[in-house]
Amino acid sequence: MRSVRSTCLAALALALLTACGTQTSEVETGADAPTGLAAGTSLYFLDGDRLTLQVRKTGRLGTISDAVSLLLTGPGDSGLETGVEEVSMTRTEVTVTSGVITLRLPLATSEVEPLGVDQIVCTAAASHVQAGGSPDTRVRLLFTDVADEAGPGRTCPL
Repeated sequence: MRSVRSTCLAALALALLTACGTQTSEVETGADAPTGLAAGTSLYFLDGDRLTLQVRKTGRLGTISDAVSLLLTGPGDSGLETGVEEVSMTRTEVTVTSGVITLRLPLATSEVEPLGVDQIVCTAAASHVQAGGSPDTRVRLLFTDVADEAGPGRTCPL
């Protein structure tokens, strides 16, 4: 009798356990999956003597070269300022090696104020970090009127 009772209890337990399984459901739809890492490019301009982030709605993250080229087009009608003179050529050559981003700029040193240098460095660093690069990477700027050696590079002061 005991074995019949044990068998019945085991069968009842098995029936209860299998009846509590996952139920089927309808296919649900939601919003589109995000594409890319950012809807815009992070640029740094000046608000007085402070660096200020401005995101340009480009629909994509872009490259370091894209970001610096956008920076060189100026702040537009944002009410912000720039420490970099307007230039017709905005293309920037970028080389990324272990721990250093080197930017060959279409600018002479006389066309960039000290805060303009910070703008360029922070914009390049932000683009690098948004793409998954290390925040410890340094940025070396090469200008049209100086020799190629520009020291170990800088980090963004923010």
